[in-house]
Amino acid sequence: MLRKSAPASRPQENMKLSAIGHHWLIELYDCDADLLETTDFVENALLEAALAMGATIVQSNFHQFTPVGVSGVVIIQESHLTIHTWPEHGYAAVDIFTCGKSLQPELGLQLFQERLHAKRTEMQYIQRGIVNK
Repeated sequence: MLRKSAPASRPQENMKLSAIGHHWLIELYDCDADLLETTDFVENALLEAALAMGATIVQSNFHQFTPVGVSGVVIIQESHLTIHTWPEHGYAAVDIFTCGKSLQPELGLQLFQERLHAKRTEMQYIQRGIVNK
């Protein structure tokens, strides 16, 4: 059962709020369908993106769907990257979740766009875990 949390209270003026997590939701459109259905290619692109961002890779796990599509996760010391592909639509959904401020996710995003030949990209950024500092 989904529980609702109590309504958020308004922060006091003298409180300093800070996000402990940073979450990018990335939509890649009009990608090369052949690339999106190749598990090894998708995994290597995600691993390369993690390294380009400056992340420390812990492990990865990817799955090829039948008839098409790939899902995968790269666990990084700083959190994770995930991807889900729909080759039949030329579309990939990528999430980058990080803790701290040492990574450069824009470098990972640029690499995804190039590797998957995305013609259009949309991105949302969400601060996660807002806490008092």
